[in-house]
Amino acid sequence: MRFVLTGGAGYIGSHVYRLLKERGHEVVVYDNLSHGHREAVEPSDLRVGDLHDTEKFREVLLSFRPDVVMHFAAFIEVGISTERPLEFFENNTVGTIRLVQAMMHTGVHHFIFSSTAAVYGHPERVPISEDARLTPVNPYGSSKVMVEEFLRSLSEWSSFRYVAIRYFNAAGAAEDGSIGEAHDPETHLIPLILKAAKGERPHITIFGTDFPTPDGTAIRDYIHVTDLAEAHLLAAEYLMDGGESQALNCGYSRGYSVREVIDTAKKVTGREFPVIEGDRRAGDPPALVADSSRMRTILGWKPTRDDLAYIIKTAWNWELNRRY
Repeated sequence: MRFVLTGGAGYIGSHVYRLLKERGHEVVVYDNLSHGHREAVEPSDLRVGDLHDTEKFREVLLSFRPDVVMHFAAFIEVGISTERPLEFFENNTVGTIRLVQAMMHTGVHHFIFSSTAAVYGHPERVPISEDARLTPVNPYGSSKVMVEEFLRSLSEWSSFRYVAIRYFNAAGAAEDGSIGEAHDPETHLIPLILKAAKGERPHITIFGTDFPTPDGTAIRDYIHVTDLAEAHLLAAEYLMDGGESQALNCGYSRGYSVREVIDTAKKVTGREFPVIEGDRRAGDPPALVADSSRMRTILGWKPTRDDLAYIIKTAWNWELNRRY
């Protein structure tokens, strides 16, 4: 198949890019490199362009004629979204609508959308199924809900088909250490812990020790980024085989607390580092764990890296040998 990956030089996009190339597919990455990394993709596959440059994106679609567009280009920092909500809606919501408009005008009707567990807000039940109410508690989650509603309605009234993959906590790195997580600013727990283990941060802070969980710290469903990448390819194959539009959770259906992640990281790295306890952050739910049975059934997804120590080991290998 032929793919265009917007934001394909970023963390998740670059792992999907690598998998697609390994499986023999043709790929073009469209990225403005504001958060992506030129080193993460082959130069011949990279087209530098902005999501809001609709004309340039249309030219890429017309010249390459992809079967599927995978859309990774988005702002993801929850805290920043509460400080600058307008920017998040402009980039994540309006930018996606413009992208889909360009697809429709050029005859490309298959779309994989990067959504998020943040669409659920504070879920009533855990594990969370796709039928749970969408009640986001920050502009980041709201920007994704708006896109999902737009996609659902467009699919109902046109030939456009999509799969919205609701990510839980992507983590880890490529097994060979060639690509990995490199956000600026970095807000994700595992890389922050590993930076503390390297001595690049003075400590790691646990935000909240009074949650209604076994050890009092928040629980999250961590999924290895390569298993997540394989879900994207299966979603594309599903659409190309005539599958109907879907929104699907992507997680392992099990969670780990912040303390468990810290303790596992200490064992994997063999290093000690200071840990301090702080107050809860506004809006943090006690637990976010996926019910991923629907993805497993519909796409035949069979993840093989469901091991926290392994996830952290690959992330640690990347941190020790970072190339960008």
